[in-house]
This record gives sequence, C-alpha cells and structure tokens, in this order.
Amino acid sequence: MKTDPKNKIYCAIYTRKSTSEGLDQDFTSLDAQRESAENYIASQKSEGWVMLPTFYDDGGYTGANTDRPALQKLMSDIKNGGINCLVVYKVDRLSRSLLDFTHLLEFFEKYNVAFVSVTQAFSTNTSMGRLTLNILLPFAQFEREIISERTKDKMGAARKKGLWVGGIPILGYDLDRINHKLVINPKEAAIVRELFDIYIKEKSLLRTAVILNEKGYRRKTYTPPKGKTMGGQKFQTTTVQYIVKNITYTGKIKYAGVIYPGLHEPIISEELFQKTQEILANNRVTREKTGHARNTALLGDILRCKVCGKVMFHTYTMRGKYKYRYYVCQSVQKQGSNSCPTRSVNAQAIEDAAIDCLRKMPQKELKEILDIWNVLFPQLKHEALTLMVKEIKYDGMTGKLDITLNH
Repeated sequence: MKTDPKNKIYCAIYTRKSTSEGLDQDFTSLDAQRESAENYIASQKSEGWVMLPTFYDDGGYTGANTDRPALQKLMSDIKNGGINCLVVYKVDRLSRSLLDFTHLLEFFEKYNVAFVSVTQAFSTNTSMGRLTLNILLPFAQFEREIISERTKDKMGAARKKGLWVGGIPILGYDLDRINHKLVINPKEAAIVRELFDIYIKEKSLLRTAVILNEKGYRRKTYTPPKGKTMGGQKFQTTTVQYIVKNITYTGKIKYAGVIYPGLHEPIISEELFQKTQEILANNRVTREKTGHARNTALLGDILRCKVCGKVMFHTYTMRGKYKYRYYVCQSVQKQGSNSCPTRSVNAQAIEDAAIDCLRKMPQKELKEILDIWNVLFPQLKHEALTLMVKEIKYDGMTGKLDITLNH
C-alpha cells in the first residue's frame, strides 16, 4: 500500500503484555492499550492521522529482547512501506532494553517512521522528542560498552578455568557443548600427530602441506547448530603454521599472553611441541621493510594467475650480489608446485610484456583512462599504471596476457 504523505499519516498500533495470564478474557491489557492508542490517533484526525487495521499484539512476550512475532511482523511491514507512524501506550511496551529501544528508533528513522508514546508525550515528530532521543543515545552507548566489558571478563574467567569459549573447535577436537570443553576426535587427532611428525622431519611448512594433501587429508569440517557445513579445504602453509604454533594441542589454554591448564586432553606432548617451535624459530626469515616496498614491483596488486585465479605476488632471491625478481602464483606458494602450472615467472620479462601490450593499444582508448598519455611507458610509475590497469591475467601454460583496463 502506497502512502500519500501530503494528506495522510498512516499509523500502526503496537501492544505488548509480558505474561499470558488473562489473555482469554473479553477485555485484556492489550485491548486497553489499543483503545488508548486509537483515541490518540482520533484526536489527531485534523492532522491527517489514519489508523491502520492490522493488529500488532504480543501477548505473553517479554520486553527484554526483540524476539517477538508481532514486532518482527511490524518491522517487516515497515520495510515494505505503508506505515508513517508507530503508536504505543508506553515506551516500555515497545522495549524494556535501552539498547534495543535505541536500535528500534534508528530503524524507524531509517524508514521515516515517527514513534509516539501516548502516555509519555514522546514523539519523534517533534523537536522535544528528537532531543530526548539524542539524550538516550549516549546511555545506549554506555550500555553497549558495559555489556562488552562483562563479556570479555566472563570469557577471560572461563579461559582461566580451562574452558573452551572460542567458537569453532580446532582440527583434532570436537566441542562438548554441555560442559564447554574440547574432546578429542580420534580420526582428526591422528592427522594432527602425523602433521607434527612430518613437519619435524621435513622442517618445511610448504612440504608438510603438500604431503598432507597428497595423502588426501583435509582441514576440519564443522557444522554449527544452525547453519551449513564449513571447512574441508586443502592444507596450506598458513594452516600448517597455525596448527604447529597452537599450544592448545598440549592440553593448555592461552589467554591474553598467559598460559593456563586446560580441561581437555592433549594430543601431542610438550616435548614434541617445543621441537616444532625451535624449527619455526630457525626457519623464520626477517626482512626489513622499506618505505617504498609497494612500488618495487610494477605489476604488484594487479597481476593474477589466469589458470587458478590467485594473486601473483612479487618476490626475489639473492645470488651473490645479484637480485633475481619473480612473480609467484599464490597457490604454488601455499600448496606446492603441483597445485598450479603457472608457478613463477621472471618479473622483468612479464613487466616488459605488459608494457609492450599497452603500447599497442589505441591511443584514444588510453587517453580516456589517463590524461597523462604523454608519459613514456618505459618510465611509467607504478601509481600511474594502477590508474590505467584494473587487472592483468597471465596464463602460464600459453604465456599470454589478458589486460583489463579501468573505465
């Protein structure tokens, strides 16, 4: 139903009663609330107020939350249009939570719906009502922060007791929802133990991921109580690193930098875990970042592998005094050389090829994208190239480039 805001203000009435006691009587509390609202709307008839016939009555529902059928139907109808004003008997009929109340008022404001309380002279149609709203908002923010602090304190206390409060369980464990603790999944735990053994033998995150994937192992699958199954992807270097660094597998819990005894059983020994940490420390390579790191690669952030669709990132190796630059497919870097045929390509060669392709494009087309066409391509800066080029796809099997320009 479409409204005519020049002449009519279509009003919906919402009523609520916390208990179901007395709802079978001829005249209930809901009826009394609605009658008062109807009389108020009738008194505003000269202003064009019109009462809508739909009943939005929540009998036997608390005002502490918004999980109420009539309120949800009301909000849906507001989204669909046809309601200009919501009238209630008292503010607490809409909500007893200041946080929920301010969220509802923000929702009404988004859809240009005025809110009126009959007995408390509260109306967002007036300047006084809007002032009251602005006074309430800081208190709502305060309530949000208090709730956040309480939640953090509660989670911290649970962690210190060794309870699991981290949502999705990690590979090797399932979640005991009743006792809020992790329990060992025997099949997954065997994969975790094998992962640690492979890493200690190979001393390489990439090689460990490749071996696990070749064996057909996959990351944890998880189905939440209300939702679809997630996970089950192949192992990557980041996945392996997360597992071998996770002290949870030793039967402990880490919170705010402090380690506490957990209520769950360990999958690996502390000695085995310590060995992996030593290998990680020995393999760690620290590179000093420079202020011009983003501009060292001409095709950085815009070059993608056409075969697998992953980003090709810039890297280099040093042999004596000489630096050899490459663009490496992300799939190869994370899952091994057999994961994508593109692998790596000489950086200088592909940059020269990209520039040559751009040179051959019609000058008119490039002028529409970049006003500084007179800049010679061999001296083209990285920033200017990213203004022109949206994406470059490189096919490692054919050696062809597909260049998509910004329009």
